[in-house]
Amino acid sequence: MSDDDRDLIERAESLTEKLYGKPAGINQIADHFALYGVKKRATTLEDFDAELRGEIDSSPHSLRRRVQLMALRKKMGGVHEALRKAKR
Repeated sequence: MSDDDRDLIERAESLTEKLYGKPAGINQIADHFALYGVKKRATTLEDFDAELRGEIDSSPHSLRRRVQLMALRKKMGGVHEALRKAKR
C-alpha cells in the first residue's frame, strides 16, 4: 500500500476528478475494477481487505465511509468472482 493516508474511494475520486472533472462513484470504481487482470484484481482486493482491517473512529463521517468501503468491497468481490468463473 502507499504512504497516502486516504482510503481507496478517496484516491479513486481524486484521480477521476483530475481526469474527468468529477469524482467517480462506487459503481464507476467497480466498473473500472472489472477491467483489471486477474492478478491485479486479486492484489487490489488484498490491499482493500488490509485497509478495512485498520482502525476506525466513531465519528459519523468515519462510520459512513466505512459502510461505503464495505459496500464497494462486496461489489468488487462479486465482480472478481464472476470474472473468475468466466475464466477472465
